[in-house]
Amino acid sequence: MKKILALLATKKFWVEFLIMTFGMMITACAVYYFLVPSKLIIGTISGLSIVISGVSESLFGVALPVSTVILVVNAILLILAYFLIGKEFGIKTVYTALILGPMMRVLETYFPYENFIRTDAAIPSIMGDIWFDLCCFVLLLSAAQAVLFKINASTGGLDILAKIVNKYLHFDIGASVSVAGAIICCTAFAINPFHMVIIGLIGTWINGLVVDYFTAGLNNRKRVCIVSKDYDRIRRYIIDDLVRGCTLYEVIGGYSNEKSIELESLLTKDEFTKLMAFINQNEINAFITAGNVSEVYGLWMTDKKRLKKRVDQR
Repeated sequence: MKKILALLATKKFWVEFLIMTFGMMITACAVYYFLVPSKLIIGTISGLSIVISGVSESLFGVALPVSTVILVVNAILLILAYFLIGKEFGIKTVYTALILGPMMRVLETYFPYENFIRTDAAIPSIMGDIWFDLCCFVLLLSAAQAVLFKINASTGGLDILAKIVNKYLHFDIGASVSVAGAIICCTAFAINPFHMVIIGLIGTWINGLVVDYFTAGLNNRKRVCIVSKDYDRIRRYIIDDLVRGCTLYEVIGGYSNEKSIELESLLTKDEFTKLMAFINQNEINAFITAGNVSEVYGLWMTDKKRLKKRVDQR
């Protein structure tokens, strides 16, 4: 109980809580306004819920609200994950998985898509064209997923299903997501014609590409390598002003055979810009190379205040 209260008292918890809530609201809007009207099925739990809603209408004459189906399906998956996977998934997944349905219910009640539908379209659509709806959905969902992945959260459902596939069919997690998504897309044959299923499969594939693009953009860092006689001056600027670490290597020039010091550091884009401005303004003679790094693990700190305290204590 003390740990829970301590967690609730932290700023980090509330910031991530707001990010998750906002990200799931974007997801709810993407699903409700760009998938539900046209019944376009993408390889997500939301897509499966649209299929179940359509099948219930065909069999019983009553379409179950998609928001309700999403809530029930996610709840079932969470229970299955508890018994089949254990505690691999965290409280963030529970929260994001269960909040999507109620958020869509709010949209259904107060901002129904019927108020915005294009009546002149061959298929019910917000944008008037199924491909435009697909593009809008993919961009919104991918952006939300990338932000959630940044804080080690997710949109829920499909990730749980992928973990189950991963554990019992022994596919890697990337292949598990693809398999689970493709299976969900194929369930659309129950309510959609062939060409709509193909569009859904294409959308699922594009969604994966766009998520990777957004995620790489959020995590992008610059690996900077500098060879200069004024390396100590540059080192002090990186440590004291940019509040970043760096590594020094002794190198030998292949042409001149002279020994030099190479400085290497990982910086954000803004920090790299500041470093280049510092070098240019001070007319420091240096040979510089820089490349993009999409993933950083280990001691590279995002909390610069903590690193600043370490520097000041020296």
